[in-house]
Amino acid sequence: MCGIVGVITAEGGVGDVLSKALKRLEYRGYDSVGVATVNENKLYIKKDKGKIDEVNERLNLTDVPGRTGIGHTRWATHGVPSKRNSHPHGDCKNRLAVVHNGIIENYSELKERLTRNGHIFLSDTDTEVIPHLIEEKLNSGLTGFHAVLEAVKELKGSYAIAVLIADHPDKIYVARNESPLVIGVKNKNYVFCASDIPAFLPITNQVIFLYDGEVAELSLEGVVIRNLNGEVVEREVLEVDLTPEMAKKGGFPHFMLKEIFEQPKALKNTLRIDERKLIEVCKILSESNRIVFTSAGTSFYAGLCGKYFLANISRTGSEAVISSEFDEIMKNIIDERTTVVAISQSGETSDTISAAKYAKRFGAKIISISNTVGSSLTRLADATVYTQAGPEIGVAATKTFLVQLGALSLISSKLAEFKGVITRDEYKTLLNDLNTIPEIIQLILDKTEGEVKASTEAYYNSTSILYLGRGISSAVAMEGALKLKEISYIHAEGYAAGESKHGPIALISTGFPVVFVAPMDSTHNKIIGNIMEMKSRGARIISVIEEGDEEIKSISDTVFRVPKTSDNFFKQIVYIVPLQLFAYYIAVRKGLDPDKPRNLAKAVTVA
Repeated sequence: MCGIVGVITAEGGVGDVLSKALKRLEYRGYDSVGVATVNENKLYIKKDKGKIDEVNERLNLTDVPGRTGIGHTRWATHGVPSKRNSHPHGDCKNRLAVVHNGIIENYSELKERLTRNGHIFLSDTDTEVIPHLIEEKLNSGLTGFHAVLEAVKELKGSYAIAVLIADHPDKIYVARNESPLVIGVKNKNYVFCASDIPAFLPITNQVIFLYDGEVAELSLEGVVIRNLNGEVVEREVLEVDLTPEMAKKGGFPHFMLKEIFEQPKALKNTLRIDERKLIEVCKILSESNRIVFTSAGTSFYAGLCGKYFLANISRTGSEAVISSEFDEIMKNIIDERTTVVAISQSGETSDTISAAKYAKRFGAKIISISNTVGSSLTRLADATVYTQAGPEIGVAATKTFLVQLGALSLISSKLAEFKGVITRDEYKTLLNDLNTIPEIIQLILDKTEGEVKASTEAYYNSTSILYLGRGISSAVAMEGALKLKEISYIHAEGYAAGESKHGPIALISTGFPVVFVAPMDSTHNKIIGNIMEMKSRGARIISVIEEGDEEIKSISDTVFRVPKTSDNFFKQIVYIVPLQLFAYYIAVRKGLDPDKPRNLAKAVTVA
């Protein structure tokens, strides 16, 4: 979710154009900023950690020469936020500069090879392999465009890149794969590239969309696009009818809905976690006598799912404790053989940090799962797994939950192999299962959004809704209930379905809505019994079911369908997506802003 900008202008003042364009991308979230320009075949780079205005005050980003430049706002995924890890990154001879959004999966192997070839690296980022790769291609005699083309062929993972080469001062080279990049043109006075349209929208709404596996050469004379085989691709210029505010949200009415739809890509990035990092974490877990998940809110429900994953995949027992209660529950049972898995999207959640500090006082090891490189929680930890999902702007966490489940699934699967519970081939089967989940989520978004939206007319006036599930689905039900209460202000309670007859069933009267998370798994027969208990008392049944589950469909008033995935161990993960959409559309139907729920903050940094 980094912000990329590139511009060639016939009018000069490139530094000012870059800075203003980067400001328009501030909503994407970032920790550092930088620009590079080329003038008279010489590169100029200014960059540092901090917000645009802060860095501009220190370095005067607008005071850079030339007509051609690139800029970047960075959200750290490899290497802590710092000046040396800020983009742009260069080569050994200061001939070129690169900005990058995405994750290079094979950067370790590329870096080792390039280091053996004499390249000197100055940062901890995965990005820095890109300029050194291009440098090698230039040294072999390739021209600017073909050097970039051949370099990106060696990259595995997701990337949107913009490249300046000092020998080509009036050109920018761009490429994309799985990360957004769009080109903007205005007569022969401007040509832009950017990770999002708002960067250049005040100047032009004439755009060319770059697709995965394409490389382009930008100049004031025009845009030439080629595929990875070097073949020219014809692409028309389109006029977009977007206001700057609409464009920030990718055309979605709210950031929450945009982020729900970003979940396939976010999870895909999470599943690119380096296996060596997983092994580091699993070594700590395997040496522990006690494993405790601690977190708050959405992250606590992810921790509950982690407890199920560890038990069912790696046959490892664990506990899940709400961070604010950690010291009271754990005060007499923590020692040096305890490992605490602390989960926080921001890495700044006060209660979770306090729990981690408390555990460290007694010698416990800390593993953190976070989306924010260099955050307070990660600095406390003995090992960290980063979810690599990019920033989340909507206050109600959506992709946070799914990427945390993705990280916990990876850890549990690797731990099972590490302990010898499963073979290498069985581990690969689990990975294959996981890697199909983003596609399944995309199918749900494509096929289910409409039926979820239509259903809300019957439920938006409810005063209370009960959410029930069994096994890991009980944690999914709790997270679904949390989403509804956060943004629609309808009381909602998530519960283990087997416990519903021990209290919550007393709430049921004619028309009372009850949501069931009902996958086709080992809990299926029992959940049918729970549905019948509620239905016989007049409840209105909303069921999230697998396609083809006619039995539960026949006893439900409303159903949300997910694709049939009978052999996929991780299929319960996807059942949260219709519940996120349900909460969102209930809030919208009530005329509420789901991005800004009352009394809530994105990161709770006070106890």
